Formats: sequence, structure tokens, C-alpha cells
Amino acid sequence: MHDSLIQTLVFLCFVVVILVLLALDLGVFEKKDKVISLKRATITTFIWMGLAVLFGLFIRFFGNQIHGIEDMQALVEMSSKYHESGVLNKIATLPFDQAVGIYNKQMTLEYFTGYLIEYSLSIDNIFVMILIFSSFSIPPQYYKRVLMWGIIGAMAMRFIFIFVAGALIAKYEWVLMVFGIFLIYSAVSMFLKRNKKEEMHPENNPMVRLFSKFFPVHDTIEDHSFVKRIEGKLFITPLLLCLVVIEFTDVLFAVDSIPAIFSVTKDPYIVFFSNVFAILGLRSLFFLISSIIGMFRYLKIGLVFLLLFIGVKMILECEPINFDIPILASLLTIVSILLLSILFSVLLPKKKA
Repeated sequence: MHDSLIQTLVFLCFVVVILVLLALDLGVFEKKDKVISLKRATITTFIWMGLAVLFGLFIRFFGNQIHGIEDMQALVEMSSKYHESGVLNKIATLPFDQAVGIYNKQMTLEYFTGYLIEYSLSIDNIFVMILIFSSFSIPPQYYKRVLMWGIIGAMAMRFIFIFVAGALIAKYEWVLMVFGIFLIYSAVSMFLKRNKKEEMHPENNPMVRLFSKFFPVHDTIEDHSFVKRIEGKLFITPLLLCLVVIEFTDVLFAVDSIPAIFSVTKDPYIVFFSNVFAILGLRSLFFLISSIIGMFRYLKIGLVFLLLFIGVKMILECEPINFDIPILASLLTIVSILLLSILFSVLLPKKKA
């Protein structure tokens, strides 16, 4: 009961801090509608990354407090429930203080690996977002407002998705193998479509058709309003339709990214924390990537290999194979894949026509 209370309090404090950061970002730092410059996008991207690193340091020294672990019995229980078998073997014969240090270090590695996976896969999401904004003819000065509310909605949906998936995995471990097979399928599909020119037709989107059926649409974008009242009648604007499509698209991407993070940890709290910090930095990353989108031609190939690695890892770690890939090896592999894709993009740029 005491452990559950501490977990709840830590989680609520985390949510409050995140809401304060979002309120500052939306209401203080970004009040005016304006186009975000490359310089501003770069600075804010590093600020969000810095906050993610600071939270990682909190986990390194106080990670056991997330689950209210105060004795060896609770530590062993959480290690066997959420982490790879090697962690339990390391801490089994150690004094509590030393065992907590190893446990927190493991949580930190899992957090940063999950954060890197989510942040990397969100790049593919950004490519689609750029297409969505273009298809709705949204003026660039309104991008940040749409993205901010999209991020708030994404966090709410990820919360539900993560804890439902966590409950399923805790009860049915074979779900991980299903996730692994799905990720491999996603990687193959991404590879086959890597050179295909993507198109977006908003009028064919099921969410747009649903909303348009029940609410009249005001075609003209006059300001950043999502709804407008004209002559006593309520209209929705293209900004709201664009937001709905972005939220719908994020749900589809979450089907890839959430299972991918469960490949490195089964702890739903670590999955949620790493997801939230990656999503918080998504808006500034959008403006950064959209400014330099042509520089990294092999990044999508890198994401293909990333999904393949994670999918294979999930399958290997399930019954009856039970082959654990250490979290540090996973982190180094993911970093190597991303760095190589960026390096090849720089060394082998696309030839101009």
C-alpha cells in the first residue's frame, strides 16, 4: 500500500511539472503567432533535450523512489517484474545500498534508450506532419499552435496506450513476440515505400469526413482559432481538422513506437517518462527537421534498421528462445545505427538534377 502511494505521488508530481512546462511554453514563451526560425528551433530542441537529461539524472540517483523501494525485498520484486534477468543476478548477493545503485543505473539506461528510440521514430512522424500541414494549406505561423495542442493530446493517448500495453505484457508475455513481428513488418514496409512519393488528400481522411459530417467547415483561415462563430452559427476551421488528422496519425505511429520501447523495459513508468520527454521535444524538433529535411537522405534507412533490430530483439527475448540482449548493447546499437545513417547522408549527399 505504501509503495503504491509513493508511485502515485511521484507520478502526479511528474504530471504537474510537465503541465507547468507546457503552460509556460504555450502561454509565456510562444504567445504570438510567428514562423519559428532555424536558430530558435535549434535552441529549444536542446533545451528540451537538456530537461530530458536532467530527468535521467534524477532516475540515476532516485530511480528506486519511483516505485517506493525502501528494502531488499521490494527491490528484488521490482527487478524480477520489470527488468532483465541479469539485473536480479547482480543484486541478489549485494547489500541494499549497492543493489539500489545497480538498479537505478539499469533504470537510467532503459530510460535513455527508450527516449532515443521514441525520439528517432518521431522523425518519421515529422515527415508526415509536414505533408499534413501542406495538404491543409496551413500558414507556417500557425504550425506551433497546432503542434502544441497535438502534443497535449498525444501525451493523453500515450498514457492510456502504455499502461494498457504494460498490463497486457505483465499478464501475457507472448504479446511481446506479437509486437516484435509487427515491428519487423513495419520495417519491411518502410523500406519498400522509402522512395515512394507520399501524398495526402484530406477530404479522404476518415476523421475529416466524420467531423465534416457533423460540423460545418469554415474554409478560410483568418487567425489561429479552431472554431469560429459566424452569424450565430458555430463553424470548425481547417486548423481543427489538421489537428484531428495529426492526432489520428500519432495513434498510428504509437503502434510502432510504444512496442519498440517495451523491448528495452517492461516498466510502464519508464516507458511513459521516456515517451513524454520525447513528445515534449517534438514541436521544436519539427521546426528543426523541416528546415534541414533535405540533408539526411539515409535517415529513413536508419529507421528501418532500428525497427528491425528492436523487432528481432523482442522475439529473441521471448519464450522459448530467452536470449537477453543487455540494455547497454541495445543502446550502443541504436546510437550506431543513427550515427551511421547521418554520416552516410553527409558523405553521400543527393546529387542535384
